[in-house]
Amino acid sequence: MSGWRDFSARRFLDRLSDELGFAAVLAPGVLAPGVLAAIDQHGAAVRDILAFGVPAAAVAGVVLLAGYAKGVLDEAEAHGWAPPALVDWANADWLTLRLVAVCHLARRDEPALEG
Repeated sequence: MSGWRDFSARRFLDRLSDELGFAAVLAPGVLAPGVLAAIDQHGAAVRDILAFGVPAAAVAGVVLLAGYAKGVLDEAEAHGWAPPALVDWANADWLTLRLVAVCHLARRDEPALEG
């Protein structure tokens, strides 16, 4: 069952990454250092939230990351937010940066919740 959850979580995060244009984040020289710093700060905050909220061995990191992203996305959409069709990274909103940070953690296979 764990393998299926991991696969499903990765698939969700891959779709979200594609929708947000995550590949642009990884392209060298595309983003200003300030945007990358903001993404790193969001990533650190997400790691802290998940590390303190769930026992480390309970669920794989990618599953927790997907659950967190889904919760943020559901709440944002309930308040009328929609992912931008094209992200202006220099002026990206908090939610976009937060979701990209989650995708970045998942792509790095970050053991986000260990320790």
